Formats: sequence, C-alpha cells, structure tokens
Amino acid sequence: MAVSKKFIFIFFTLIFSTIGFSQNYNPASWANKIEKISDSEYKILMTVTVEEGYSIYSQYKIDEEGFAPETYFEFKNQEGNYQLVGKTTEPDIKSKYDPLFDEEVKKFQGIVTFSQQIKVINPNFKQIEISVEYQTCNDERCILGDDNFKLNLDGTEVGKELVEVDKRSIELSKELELGITGWDKYEKQSVEEKSNFSIFILGFLGGLIALLTPCVFPMIPLTVSFFTKSSGDSKKGVFNSILYGFFIFLIYVLLSIPFHLLDSLDPGILNNISTNVTLNIIFFIIFIVFAFSFFGYYELTLPQSWSAKMDSKANKIGGFVGIFFMALTLAIVSFSCTGPILGTLLGSSLTADGGATQLTMGMGGFGLALALPFTLFAMFPKWLNTLPKSGGWLNTVKVFLGFAELALALKFLSNADLVEHWGLLKREIFIGIWIIIGIGLILYLFGKIKFPHDGPLQKLGKGRITTGILVVAFVIYLISGLTNTKYANLKLLSGFPPPMFYSIYDKASECPLDLNCSKDWEEGLAKAKAEDKPILLDFTGWACVNCRKMEEQVWSTSDVYEILSEKYVIISLYVDDKKELPEDEQFDYLRANGTLKRVETIGDKWATLQTVNFENNSQPYYALLNHDLELLNTTNAYEPNEDIYFEWLETGLKNFEAGKKTKGFQFN
Repeated sequence: MAVSKKFIFIFFTLIFSTIGFSQNYNPASWANKIEKISDSEYKILMTVTVEEGYSIYSQYKIDEEGFAPETYFEFKNQEGNYQLVGKTTEPDIKSKYDPLFDEEVKKFQGIVTFSQQIKVINPNFKQIEISVEYQTCNDERCILGDDNFKLNLDGTEVGKELVEVDKRSIELSKELELGITGWDKYEKQSVEEKSNFSIFILGFLGGLIALLTPCVFPMIPLTVSFFTKSSGDSKKGVFNSILYGFFIFLIYVLLSIPFHLLDSLDPGILNNISTNVTLNIIFFIIFIVFAFSFFGYYELTLPQSWSAKMDSKANKIGGFVGIFFMALTLAIVSFSCTGPILGTLLGSSLTADGGATQLTMGMGGFGLALALPFTLFAMFPKWLNTLPKSGGWLNTVKVFLGFAELALALKFLSNADLVEHWGLLKREIFIGIWIIIGIGLILYLFGKIKFPHDGPLQKLGKGRITTGILVVAFVIYLISGLTNTKYANLKLLSGFPPPMFYSIYDKASECPLDLNCSKDWEEGLAKAKAEDKPILLDFTGWACVNCRKMEEQVWSTSDVYEILSEKYVIISLYVDDKKELPEDEQFDYLRANGTLKRVETIGDKWATLQTVNFENNSQPYYALLNHDLELLNTTNAYEPNEDIYFEWLETGLKNFEAGKKTKGFQFN
C-alpha cells in the first residue's frame, strides 16, 4: 500500500506542479562547446546554469524504483560518423534525501557541466546533434525541459553562416533587443495561481452542468447501486466508488497532457493556435454543429465499438484496472453531452493566455465535478432519494446549452475577424446577434418554439419561468451595448464582444476607450520623448479576453483613466496581429540556441520583442519605462483591482519624476 500512496503523491505533484509553470519559463539555460583532444577525438562540454532555488537531477538514479526524474542525453547522427567513448560524466556529489519525491537523489544547483568524449570515424563529419530531456525542480514544483543542440566540430557557432549570408536579419533581430534596465530594482509580478484557480472553477462548473444532461444524470444511481450491491461489502463498495470517481478525474486530466508536449516544443505555439484564423473558423463551425446536436436534430457519438470494447474489458479484467475501464466507458458513452462542453473548455483555454496549464486546470475541475456524485452518493446512499427523477427537464437543459453554444461560436468567428481586420463582426453586430439568440431562447423557455425531442408542454414550470426571466434581463442588459453612449461598456461581458473601438460608430481613436495610444514601438517612444511623459508598454492581443477586461473594467475607472490619458504615453503592441509586414521588414530572428523564428507579421514582431526583452509571452503584460528604457516599477499582468493598478501607475509616475530630478542634478 506504501507504493500506491507514493504513486498518488507523485502523480499529483507532477500534474498540479510540473504543469503549473508559465508558458515560456525555464529556470535552466545551456551553453555548450567542443574541445579537440586529437585529430579524431573530441570532448563535448554541456554546461547548464540553473536559477537559484531550482535543481537539476543526475543522469543516474539511486533508487531504481524511485520516481525522481533523470537527466537524459541523446547523441544523434552517430551511425557511420562517430562513436561515444565511455559514459557521459557529471560532477561527483553525495546523494541526499529529496522530500518532493520521498527518496535519495543526486541533484545539482548553480552551474553544472556534463561531458562526453567521442571518436570521429568519418573524416567528412562536421556537426553533431544532441538532445537533452530533464526536469528542474524546487520545493513545490517541477518544470519539464527538452532542448536540442547543434555543435560544429571546429568550434564555431552554429548559425555563423547565417550571420554572413543574411546580415539584414541579424540587424533587424538586434533592433528588437531594447536593453531594458532596472531589473535589479523590481521583481516580476506573477498572477498565475489566480488565473489557474479561476479556470479550475469554470471547469468545475462545466462538469456540474454536464451532470444535468441526459447522458450522465441517469448513470449516477445506476452506477452507485452497482458498486454498493455487487461488492457485497459496503466498505468495499464505497472504496470502489471512490476509485471510480478518481479514475474519471484522472481520465479528463490526462486528455490535456498532449497540449503540454506542444507547449514544451514551442512556448508560443498555443498562442499561435488560439489566434490562427483557420482554426478559429473551424471552432466556429464545430460549435454550430454542437449546438444543433443539443437541439436534437442529430446525435454526436464516438464509435459504438469503442464503448463496447471498453465495457467488455471492464467486465473481463475486474479489480482496479476493470474500474478504470468502467470510468473510460462512461467518458465515451457520455461524449454526446460532455463533448460540446469540453469543446467549449478546450476552445476557451486555447484562446486564453494560460494555454496548456489552464486547460489542465479546467479539465481537472470538469473531471472532479463529474466524479464527485459517484463518490458522495456511494458514501451516503440515502441521498439518492433526494435526486429528481429523469424527465423532460433534462432535454430542456440540453436545448439551453445549444443556445449557449451558438453564442460562444460567435466568439471564435470574432477572433478571426479581429486579427485579420475583416470588419465583419463589429461590436454592435456581435451584440445584436447575441440579442437574437437570447430572444430565441426566451421563446423556447416560454413554450413558443419546440425542438425534435421536446414533448408536449402542459404548463410552465418554476425552473423555466425563472430562467426565462433571467434571460429577458440579460437581453435588456445587452441592448445598451448597441448604443454609442457611456452605457455601451458592458463590463460584465468584457472580453467576449469585440473591443469598444472596433465599432460601426466613428470613434475618436482606434485605441481602448478613445485613449491616445501608439501601436508602433518607435512611434510611441518618439512621442513619449516629445511630450516628456513615461511609457506604459502594453503587450495585448485582439483575441485576448483578459486584455479587454483590463481595458473595459480597470482602465475605464475615473482615476486610472485620468492618469493614463494625461500622464502616460500608451504603446499598445498587438502580438496576434496577422497583418503582414512589408517584405523588406520580414526577417529570420536568430535565437540564442541557433534556431530561427520567421517574423512575417506585425504580431510576430511584437511577440518576439516581448519574449526577447521580458522573457514572457502572456497577455496582457504591462511595463512602465522612462525614455532611457529603464523600468519605473515592477512589470504587471492581469490585475483586476483598479486601486492596486492605479497605485502601480502612480508609483511609476513618481519614479519617473524623481529620475528626472536626479539626472538634472547630476547634469548641473
């Protein structure tokens, strides 16, 4: 039993800690070189620098059955070119107990060098390729690392040829390196836990909604009765139900793991996916399909052979593995109801800034909500008597979700429209369509329209009446969004409709809240110098929900709006803008590891500028700078508290004024 407890501990450590890192954060950086020993022998030195507080683990385990990670080097393109001479060596240190993995380990801090000797057998061989897989851990979490290196045997840097061939790319790459100073004065703000918890709660609510669908709700008493009666022992039945619930939770968490593999390959890939025009249109179509499935015009199911195969395995195998297959069967059978809700979760997570991490938190919340009833009702079987009977109300829930899917589908079409600047779904048109969808839902709830699976409606129940009244209130609230007045800022919906300046009405500027901003770095910097004002550098996105929330809920408050409009120059850089740069401004950005990133669009340029200078690729992301590009306060991210945000801006302004006085004194 000790092994199983340890496994569960490690599983949760890895699921909730390892995958809980920000999208581009890696506390380990590699610097490698080759030393020539003789005409045919070389020594490869692979040096990693690990940030303070983190450790990297040895290549060799102390406990072969332990769970601690290993550092693994793979030396590629060996065949016919070179041979390894001995093992890869590392510093010889004593092992020590690691509380994170509950075992003896060897782990390194600071600067660590691994070395490998090779013998070249092909005289024409010039370049070696190496990959390394590892984890860096602190006392709370582990971060996956997967790096690839190319090293020339003559000692020159890979990518030197590119410097000579494409000097323009090198020059344009250097222009993105702004040389921001003042990092020693301020710590970077982190709001990851708050956003992750929020998406977990949203996933949990999605799971609760899924429980009320015809595919899942009737399964609760059937499954609980099966476990409590078939086991013969009530305690064993409760234990099996708990295990069943745990496996349901586990299955939904595991569904998100492939997205972490994508994320580790390229930290910006999920952001690129979220703003990809084709993918957003595909999501739009899928959500429309989901909606009409919920309306009852057809059923979306996974192949019946899948559920039959899982069910037969559950019956044949039994035990823990059998219970796992029972949970997997439920996930497959209930797909026609849970699929659209999961699709919503997937789409909203990919279009948010947390990417794979938020997706895992959301899936974990969804799985937990779906699993809890099977455990709780097994522990307290008398509660089953309080459950309402299945009936027409379940279909009403499905149709309600269908209307919700229609409304959410519009968000994906809007994302594509915004990043491509088509002008199809201006803010008022978007809200107008939502009003039409709301009116359709009102007519359905009050029995004026029906769908294929609806039976005769004898009378309106309290649930329908209450929900209908709430939807009527919501539609009335939306109507003000069609106007060109101060009431058009629908704060409760910030982030879903297009921004207020993306409007059918003529606006004073194409900036949030008609503020005077620049959408180009050089232009904004020149303006700040001319007006002698500090800079608010705003990394934002057309499809960024939290960016809209900040602009429409925080920037719009009187104190914040006043200081932004009068005391700062705002430079808003949209990292998902798909408008192509002029051909003579497109280039290949040379990363430190020798790989290339093609910069073709305006968004590519600003996203690269953010990553290079701030080692961050999430939005919104704010930095306060003076004209010498020195930080005036800590960098900031999503901060929904307007008082805290105003204080942050005010502190930056005071530091700007103090810096001017200091420089003036030094000059005199």
